[in-house]
Amino acid sequence: MTRLFLLVSMFWLPVIYAQKSVNLKVAFVSDIHFQDNYAAYEDFEGLPIEGGSKMAKIRTMAAQLHSTRLFNENYFALRATLDAIAARGIKLVALPGDYTDDGQLIHVKGLAKILKEYTEKYDISFFITTGNHDPVGPFLTEAGKTDFLGKNGKNQPIFSKKGLHKEDFIRENPVVIETGLAKSGYKEIFGNLKDFGFFPQKRYLYWETPFSKYTEANYSFKKAKKAAKIDKRSYKIAENLQIPDASYLVEPVAGLWLLAIDGNSYILQEKDEEQSFSSASVGYNQTIDQKKHLFKWIESVAERARKNGKKLIAFSHYPAVDFNDNASAEIEGLLGENKWQLERVPEEKIAKTLANADVKLHVAGHMHINDTGLRTYENGDFIVNIQTPSLGAYIPAYKILTFKGSKELEVQTIPVTDVPRFDEFFPLYKMEHEFLTQNELPVWDNTILESKNYLEFTTAHLKNLVQLRFLPEDWPAEFQHFLIEKTGEELLAIAGTNTEDLNLKAKNSIAIKTSEKPLKSSKNTPFSSDFDSWTGFDMVFDFYRLRSADVLAKPYIGAQRLEQYRQLQEKVLKNQRLKNAPESSNAHKLWLFMSIFKKFMNGQPADHFKIDLDTGAVVPLEN
Repeated sequence: MTRLFLLVSMFWLPVIYAQKSVNLKVAFVSDIHFQDNYAAYEDFEGLPIEGGSKMAKIRTMAAQLHSTRLFNENYFALRATLDAIAARGIKLVALPGDYTDDGQLIHVKGLAKILKEYTEKYDISFFITTGNHDPVGPFLTEAGKTDFLGKNGKNQPIFSKKGLHKEDFIRENPVVIETGLAKSGYKEIFGNLKDFGFFPQKRYLYWETPFSKYTEANYSFKKAKKAAKIDKRSYKIAENLQIPDASYLVEPVAGLWLLAIDGNSYILQEKDEEQSFSSASVGYNQTIDQKKHLFKWIESVAERARKNGKKLIAFSHYPAVDFNDNASAEIEGLLGENKWQLERVPEEKIAKTLANADVKLHVAGHMHINDTGLRTYENGDFIVNIQTPSLGAYIPAYKILTFKGSKELEVQTIPVTDVPRFDEFFPLYKMEHEFLTQNELPVWDNTILESKNYLEFTTAHLKNLVQLRFLPEDWPAEFQHFLIEKTGEELLAIAGTNTEDLNLKAKNSIAIKTSEKPLKSSKNTPFSSDFDSWTGFDMVFDFYRLRSADVLAKPYIGAQRLEQYRQLQEKVLKNQRLKNAPESSNAHKLWLFMSIFKKFMNGQPADHFKIDLDTGAVVPLEN
């Protein structure tokens, strides 16, 4: 009987493992920018919440509306997302960096507590890699923020030590000291998040670093523990100075390899006889030269994955493929080389290097956008880069990757639209708004507090961001004056003109308002066939919606409005007078803008799609 059982087991076990791998799912949750709003601070009590006993430590709404990310509501969005993932029965969750606001110790510990809670309650395994916000630098750095919300609606500066901030008693309360706001280095990140991929666990089938010496054949948990020590996984950047590399490879279930790439790299800078380090935010463009050992190891991992029949997903905080739908050159022409975060666009050699190494799937975050990038090469190599949106920006969402056998991967993008308690801090924001108004200080548009759900809230956040930051900081002033208050009808007329006078001068009466009152936009009539129903500002806002959320934004813009944009694009792009006008002119900038806009509307599938793992073909699927 025993022999029969063994024979049956030998026959059936491979079938069981094959079945498990067919619909193997991994969720990716990126750029949470988690802030522990209810942590216990040393000398700051926080602000009371209506109807609750907890005291909130939050940032001001003014700070949020000038930032590419939210700070406060992310706390609730994270829990809502993890609840949704748990409800789907997904057991593997990867976090591609920027999981905290700025790697502050108090927030890192708060995040670890939540992840541990979901691990214990739902048996979820989390796998983290580093972002440029965590760690901000390789070693612990004293820090703080000036824009917490304090008593009476004033700003509340909170720092990890004295002497880091010059106080402004008109707008601010006195400085508070909280040591937990120091920015973590690798040591603190490792120490607090060791259970989430950074260190080997007994339940993992395999785990290694770029520096470990063992192989799959002679692997043991004991060897992995030894290789995981921080002094065993560091590389030299200067005499007597080594930086940890948090990269690791893990096999959490049979047949799946998750390659967590630490894309952070730092260049040593001497300043005032003190050591400082460059930002890691440019990602692979800097790392490919600074961490040559990393790319050699990535090639080794991909080669072994192919030989051993492992399903390999590489993930890093940083994109591996142009995330601007191949419009980066036109964006530089329109806005300039130092705008639109163009320094973060990966050089073409990044995609080629990874594709040549046989890395076919790469998941990233960093840009707070939903996007799919594809590069294919004549020799058959390809790489698909999947950009995971942020939970703290428009449209908040996460990705689910499902293997359909060995030759196909399905990708679903799940928006996080309804978040319980997302409006918990609205009464506190009203207090802030009243203080600013009464003291005649720059004030923000409080209609954001009319948001009925989290999606509406992030939509209003983006609209304010376009007005308060993106337009004034990135766009040429003359082109703004020309564009934003013209109607669609006026722009359509300009697009079709063949006269010498292209009417591309700005109206003298129009001024771009960069203060706190929002620019007037037209009524929301997306299904009107009248081009006169919307303005240039409406179009610019929709342009940013598409840039941020890609196809996810289209239902909210509306089919009729999108068709009007398509017609305008076609008419402008056919007008050779606009194309051939001087590069500094509004005429040529209008042509560039429509070229970029068209590419944003026609990128690779980025909602629900499948990837052919043999050819790299990306094919849309119906929801």
